[in-house]
Amino acid sequence: MILPKVRDPRFVTLRRGGTLTDADHHLLALWAAECAEHVLGLFEAGVPGDARPREAIGAARAWVRGELKMMEARAAGGHAMGAARELRGAARHAAYAAGQAACVAHVAAHELGAAAYAIKAVRAAEGDAAGRAECRWQRGRLPEPIRELVLDDQRLRNEICWSVFEG
Repeated sequence: MILPKVRDPRFVTLRRGGTLTDADHHLLALWAAECAEHVLGLFEAGVPGDARPREAIGAARAWVRGELKMMEARAAGGHAMGAARELRGAARHAAYAAGQAACVAHVAAHELGAAAYAIKAVRAAEGDAAGRAECRWQRGRLPEPIRELVLDDQRLRNEICWSVFEG
């Protein structure tokens, strides 16, 4: 489980009664796509020829550019997560990261799922120290307008995200 039981209004768009601007929603989607893309090779090395996770990352970016509808990006995310279901280890987590990134278009709070699964992928492939390094890399890539929002979200949801944001 990566989503909180009670939705944080900071991750709900203004038009739905929250406080998230479209610009920040787009930054969350782009950051999530970057996190997922950083570990995509862990999936592709294990499952060459399955483009669903790569397509999901592309869908997240296409949604930000206005080239894809939210439901299409969300569907691409579901397909990437479908690619993960039969797998184990790093490849599975990397595919889930891609799926979560595409689903940010639908629910902005999936941004943390993309990051957490990417860290889990690296941990599975290279160990805990590499996972901590991945977390630092991700934090270094956070755009300034959403930096504090995401860091606070990591503190609040660390426990339900397998404690990957510690250290």
